[in-house]
Amino acid sequence: MAPTRFGWGPRRFSPTGASRGKRVQGTSHGKYGVVAREDRHGPTGRKDPFWPIGWRMSCPDEGIAGGMTDDAMASGLSDEERLAQLGYTQVLARRMSAFSNYAVSFTIISVLSGCLTLYLFGMNTGGPAVITWGWVAVGLMTLFVGLSMAEICSAYPTSAGLYFWAHRLAPAKNAAAWAWFTGWFNVLGQVAVTAGIDFGAASFLGAYLNLQFDFEVTPGRTILLFAGILVLHGLLNTFGVRIVALLNSVSVWWHVLGVGVIVGALAFVPDHHQSASFVFTEFVDNTGWGSGPYVVLIGLLMAQYTFTGYDASAHMTEETRDAATAGPKGIVQSIWTSWIAGFVLLLGFTFAIQSYDKELNSPTGAPPAQILLDALGATAGKLLLLVVIGAQLFCGMASVTANSRMIYAFSRDGALPLSHVWHTVSPRTRTPVAAVWLAALSALVLGLPYLINYTAYAAVTSIAVIGLYVAYVIPTLLRLRKGAAFERGPWHLGRWSRLIGIVSVIWVGVITVLFMLPQVSPVTWETFNYAPVAVLVVLGFAAAWWVASARHWFLNPEHERTIARETARAGAPEPVDP
Repeated sequence: MAPTRFGWGPRRFSPTGASRGKRVQGTSHGKYGVVAREDRHGPTGRKDPFWPIGWRMSCPDEGIAGGMTDDAMASGLSDEERLAQLGYTQVLARRMSAFSNYAVSFTIISVLSGCLTLYLFGMNTGGPAVITWGWVAVGLMTLFVGLSMAEICSAYPTSAGLYFWAHRLAPAKNAAAWAWFTGWFNVLGQVAVTAGIDFGAASFLGAYLNLQFDFEVTPGRTILLFAGILVLHGLLNTFGVRIVALLNSVSVWWHVLGVGVIVGALAFVPDHHQSASFVFTEFVDNTGWGSGPYVVLIGLLMAQYTFTGYDASAHMTEETRDAATAGPKGIVQSIWTSWIAGFVLLLGFTFAIQSYDKELNSPTGAPPAQILLDALGATAGKLLLLVVIGAQLFCGMASVTANSRMIYAFSRDGALPLSHVWHTVSPRTRTPVAAVWLAALSALVLGLPYLINYTAYAAVTSIAVIGLYVAYVIPTLLRLRKGAAFERGPWHLGRWSRLIGIVSVIWVGVITVLFMLPQVSPVTWETFNYAPVAVLVVLGFAAAWWVASARHWFLNPEHERTIARETARAGAPEPVDP
């Protein structure tokens, strides 16, 4: 059977996999067996901070003769040829470098966005102790999840990302079902992340306008700012593709320098700082629950929400050069650099709190804005608040980019209503314009409950975490089931893969339950955590469509619906570079 668009058919196995693929400089005999040593400096000449993670190994205890035996390691394959081997045609322009790929994920994680927009939630739900130690614990667990994802990304570098991985790793008889539900969870999570980021930016922009122009912050006005920001990001992703790529790279340095300047100012300018005991041990419970352990657990949302969106590196692989190594490195680099930067940022803000109650009840609605104002004075405080808002706008722009690429990939396989609309690509800009605007509109809809529910922002962030992390962990679970039969790419975890994967699956199971729980007591319409409702509605729709129709044709190359869709696409003119 010849390979099809979905990659089905006989697989070629290389008897000399350990010496194929990237340039090999020699071998060494370490405790892991025979190791093919790659150039530490990589193709760019810069030292690789992740070496030796990603070694190609020949491990006797793993039973993989000669190292890797995967099509992904076949020598001489270009990115386009590897993509074709996975069943897809190169349509999007492959312009991104490894740094640009990393920059997208680092920008979407955005510690200046996630940490600060949920800082109010953290102050009420556990206080300084949970803000500080929760960040440390969640960062470590997220690194495990990211490492597991990165290994799979190396084997399957396609913008379809998570749902494609699930399809390739699941048993053949139900592979399409695994892919279907993984894709739907991913779409839900990415829409919620976009909503959370841009809504947070709207809140901080409202805070700045309040400080500068006495702008009254109301739910209605916040929603209007939210809509305006989404429109801005939609326009940038529609007409300013090259600008978006440039801004993503600028964003990395904006975040790094911004964190440095803000923390430096908060460390040296204020006359008063909180004690180390306050920062590391002070516990606050304003949730109404009165249960310390419960509040600690739900308080982890602030950190876990920040660590979302790094799957963007996978979704951008079809636009990235050397995708099988750049994609996984982008995932892991974005996590650990954000982990460090976020910890420093949170320490800076928490030490600089002048009056806990005053910051908590700030008329701006954004305690970090009040902390900057009280600790640094009006002029410096407002200036650095603009730095924070700029970072949040960068973050939202990148999120719309990644969200649209997922919608494009999923609709390419007919998995969304009106898929023929969402997977179209502009011949001029080589971008999925319709998918960009679907991402923006869907995010707006998800944020509208804020008009009647003041805890809606926390609910949106919960939806983002649940949707994304369920989608993140399904391929890892399937990869664990596959065991030694998993065909690895050039970047992998060696013998640590199974242990790291098990930790990832357990952690995601825990947080999925936690963030569906009520966050405030008593539970009313104004405080209701509607995350479970949103998840069940989307999951119910996907399940109903699957049972009624999609199970017959989704990822089925022999079904007439798939054949018709492929025929229509084959007859369309190919987009060209602008």
